[in-house]
Amino acid sequence: MDIRSNTMPALLGKPAEAFTLEDIMGFVKENGIGMINFMYPAADGRLKTLNFVITDEAYLHSILTVGERVDGSSLFPFVEAGNSDLYVIPRLRTAFIDPFAELPTLSFLCSFFDKDGRRLESSPEYTLYKAKQAFIEATGMTYEAMGELEYYVSAPEDEQTKMYPAVDQKGYHESAPFAKFNAFRTHCMHYIALIGGKIKYGHSEVGNFRLNGHIYEQNEIEFLPTDVEAAADELLLAKWVIRNLAYEYGLDTSFAPKITEGKAGSGLHIHMRIMKDGKNMMLDADGNLSEIARRAIAGMMTLAKSITAFGNANPTSYFRLVPHQEAPTNICWGDRNRSVLVRVPLGWTTKRDMFSQVNPLEKGVHLDTTGKQTVEIRSADCSADIYQLLSALCVACRYGLEMPNGLEIAEKTYVDVNIHKEENKKRVESLEQLPDSCAASADELARQRAVYEDKGIFAPAMIDSIIAKLRGYNDGNIREEVKKNPDLMAELVRRYYYCG
Repeated sequence: MDIRSNTMPALLGKPAEAFTLEDIMGFVKENGIGMINFMYPAADGRLKTLNFVITDEAYLHSILTVGERVDGSSLFPFVEAGNSDLYVIPRLRTAFIDPFAELPTLSFLCSFFDKDGRRLESSPEYTLYKAKQAFIEATGMTYEAMGELEYYVSAPEDEQTKMYPAVDQKGYHESAPFAKFNAFRTHCMHYIALIGGKIKYGHSEVGNFRLNGHIYEQNEIEFLPTDVEAAADELLLAKWVIRNLAYEYGLDTSFAPKITEGKAGSGLHIHMRIMKDGKNMMLDADGNLSEIARRAIAGMMTLAKSITAFGNANPTSYFRLVPHQEAPTNICWGDRNRSVLVRVPLGWTTKRDMFSQVNPLEKGVHLDTTGKQTVEIRSADCSADIYQLLSALCVACRYGLEMPNGLEIAEKTYVDVNIHKEENKKRVESLEQLPDSCAASADELARQRAVYEDKGIFAPAMIDSIIAKLRGYNDGNIREEVKKNPDLMAELVRRYYYCG
């Protein structure tokens, strides 16, 4: 049996959450695993890797249970060089077989611990754990999430790619041969699923263009709602898979929010739902958006400006957040409206059997679709540290549930129209706006930092570091500067092309 063609839960015969040390030790021995990888994200959002050669069973037991030392100051700016040693300990539930390794290799995502053997308070992945636990303790419910991962694939133009040209900025759900990289995307989806990602679907996206002898096509892979920590892990690993497979294909990929002017930018839309005892709490008994959902949205409306500090983390983020690009600029929410900050997607609430209408031989197929309802925040992009972003959103939704005036805020910020039409100009003028630069986002985070630091979720050192990084870009007037110097945007795009 080729173990690389199976997921770890299939190979071990149990869900990932149930993996034990005995399971992993036995699997390594029985399948001739010669290498172990510890993987963990640093402040740049990319996975770092530590390789181990397995020489004997005692050594395997040691690295799995005791972990290893790493230099924290080389990974995070908020860790001082004078006290930088950290431990990394693997989380067994994240085990996956490396699809790119030449030798049979088992990889794990890791958690950071300090010199006293305690979880590192300022670690992004531990921050998310704390946000998740605080949500459960405060509400008695659980917070789930999933992402829409948008990215561009590019390659030099040749005679084949010149055939069947797609219509500029009309690539949404395009099929081959007009879309050139669908096979690459499906290969990525297969690998992501093998290492544990719960994928909903994939497709080509709006953006496609030709520039300087290269073809650029935008793609999206969307996931299924899951535990918020697992959602962060799978997005991190998905980017790692896409980049590695692109390298093998000889393609280039970018998760940057904007790679050229006038073309679709790439976002990281986050869908979320709130669950209790296996039931989706986003709908009420009549199938309408619930009070719980509207209060959670109110929290995101209230903290929207500071959320950009986590979700839009380099200057090119703010070239994407402009009107008429299906990216939000106004702090509002609505139903099925892609120009708002928080969108309530179309839900399966018609109570009609649509399936039998087109399949007349099948009658009476009625499924409970209430679990499908989510709400989606559309501001973030892949410049974000995914753990920090999901932590901030988890905090915001809990904050909204705790706010006494949450329903009033939800009502005040709701729009049911296309806000960019001329007749709605006065309505738009009454809405607050998202920040227009990293500098402005930093100011908003400084103003609202107490909400994130409450209950010890975000460490003050982490907030300080985020604010310092954002202010360090000195981009307070970036949009005006780009108008005066159009070459500046191209320079910034080159600088942050491989962000996240």
